Amino acid sequence: MSDTAKSNKTGHLWLITAVALGTLLNPLNTTMISVAFSRLQEEFHVTYASISWLIATYYVASAVAQPVMGKVGDLFGRKKIFMLGLALITVSSMLAPLSTSFGWLMTFRVIQAIGSSALFPNGMGIIRSVITTNQARALSVMSVFSSTSAALGPSLGGFLIQYSDWPSIFLINFPFIVVSFVLALRMMPKDAPRKQAGAGSLDITGIVFFTALIFSWLFFFLSFKSGVNWLLLLLSLVLSVGFYWYEAKRKQPFIDVLFLKRNVDVCFVYLQFILVNIVFYSIMFGIPSYLQQVRHYNGQEVGLIMLSISGFGILVTPLVGRWIDRSGSRTPLLVGTLFVVAGTSMLLTIHDSSTAVWIFICLSVLGISNGFQNLGLQTALYSYVTTAETGIASGMFMTSRFMGTILSSSLLGTVFSTQITTAHFHSLIIGCVIISVLMLLLSLRMFLRAKSGTEQVQSR
Repeated sequence: MSDTAKSNKTGHLWLITAVALGTLLNPLNTTMISVAFSRLQEEFHVTYASISWLIATYYVASAVAQPVMGKVGDLFGRKKIFMLGLALITVSSMLAPLSTSFGWLMTFRVIQAIGSSALFPNGMGIIRSVITTNQARALSVMSVFSSTSAALGPSLGGFLIQYSDWPSIFLINFPFIVVSFVLALRMMPKDAPRKQAGAGSLDITGIVFFTALIFSWLFFFLSFKSGVNWLLLLLSLVLSVGFYWYEAKRKQPFIDVLFLKRNVDVCFVYLQFILVNIVFYSIMFGIPSYLQQVRHYNGQEVGLIMLSISGFGILVTPLVGRWIDRSGSRTPLLVGTLFVVAGTSMLLTIHDSSTAVWIFICLSVLGISNGFQNLGLQTALYSYVTTAETGIASGMFMTSRFMGTILSSSLLGTVFSTQITTAHFHSLIIGCVIISVLMLLLSLRMFLRAKSGTEQVQSR
């Protein structure tokens, strides 16, 4: 290997590191706060239903900001928007520990969500423009950083809460921010001169429409704790239909609904990813609260127990990647979904006398499933779309992830609205089991369609 090739390889490695350290801040901050819920309820004198809004607003802001920041980066320069994202996270992480009310804390979390949402689309855009060979390897590294940081969040949060207090979950961002900032400043290429953007380049009306749509559905699902609000359901359906017709007529829509209409299999992948994230985040947020408030474990103990999910996910992911490379994503995805059904069903066996070891074992099964789901669904998605459609497909994939997390916060807010007990915990898990069975049916559909397609090819 020549000196130039070695230099390029080293530069690429540092570039991936810069983007990866920035990108992990969104999923890490999504889940790290879960272990601090009890302390935040004490600190700000709020109920768990109020805490669920701390989750939901972060998700809504991320769901809207991810595609917006990607589009803004295309218009004004990806490096500029990446650095702006780091700056917003810095400001929010500094001010959040100084919050004098729950409302201010929620506001700073929204700023944090917007800032961290700028990092993934622009960082990935820079990587794809700079690294022209072995892109799949770079993208797989990013996938591992994203999925494992979300799973590691509760464990890291648990240790921080045990040895410090809730402000530390914001202050811990600074080492990641500083290293990512320095590397990005040095390793990211300067933005090329941009043509002046037209007035209609950014679909502002579509963004506002989509935000209203998300909040409408969110309020509807949160209304379940006091009965179904039929007026909210009607409003949500009307907004959904209106949003579809408006975006279908746009040349540069915020969400390309016609792309979804043309790709039914892609829609099923997004649906399954939404269901995956409902289960994953319901457990990532629900288990720590249950262990602290009902079983009275401290933050460190909760963090150790939650390591079961992240640890087994990290171990399994590279093995699943090799399996997918050899045989495709359908069979591994089906096996992974069986692990989800098994893991959620095992959680129903947890009672007031269950040992920490048994809880760890149950969560380990879910950790194994996590190693299958993210990589399997992402690979399946790319098998359904052309190279030209990769960008829009990836953006919608991230949006579907946040749709799932929004629904998980609604489920948690409904089940844990008044108090957290073992009975309430079992109600949450029953919901997760039902969703897991739906995931299994979708995996079976994908597996059978792939098998049928293979047989048709062989018969020709």
